[in-house]
Amino acid sequence: MHVTFFMTGGWVDTYPDDVKALYKAGHELGNHSQNHKQMSTISAAECEDEIIKVHNKVKKLTGYDMKVFRPPYGDYNDVLIESAEKCGYHAIQWDVDSLDWKNYGVDSILTTVLNHKHLGKGSIILCHNGAKYTAKALPKLIDSLKEKGFEFVKMSELIYTKNYEMDTEGRQHSLNNTAAPKQTAFEQS
Repeated sequence: MHVTFFMTGGWVDTYPDDVKALYKAGHELGNHSQNHKQMSTISAAECEDEIIKVHNKVKKLTGYDMKVFRPPYGDYNDVLIESAEKCGYHAIQWDVDSLDWKNYGVDSILTTVLNHKHLGKGSIILCHNGAKYTAKALPKLIDSLKEKGFEFVKMSELIYTKNYEMDTEGRQHSLNNTAAPKQTAFEQS
């Protein structure tokens, strides 16, 4: 199974060997900004700088050009979306937050995701690699989702890149009424 890991510049600086290992293992690398700023509050030039700095770091380490960007806090506006596109990125959101970052425990993560009202075809599940209980919850979560018929893919295999709109809950909708490419995607940041 391969997923998408979204990384900040600080994480890349601290864990360069992990960045290379994730890429070598076949996972997709995604951009989560240089400094994890609230991107809707900064200028277009600052947005571009936040995106390009981490892009260049990952490119130098791996040779890979990242294509997907997840704004910190899920906070975005038109300026950010336009800036991301100018930098060659597709901005994404999520529609199922595991709430693992609250550190409520393994059972909480499982219950939150598996019973989430939005869990369905095309879902993007947000998890954090630094959260206390995520690694312990993942095996059971993955098995449970597979039992429900979900397939796990990289973000770039899931998202629409043309003729779509994104609703306020983070789900993409085709403007051509075409089906989503795959079932669900995991993202780690």
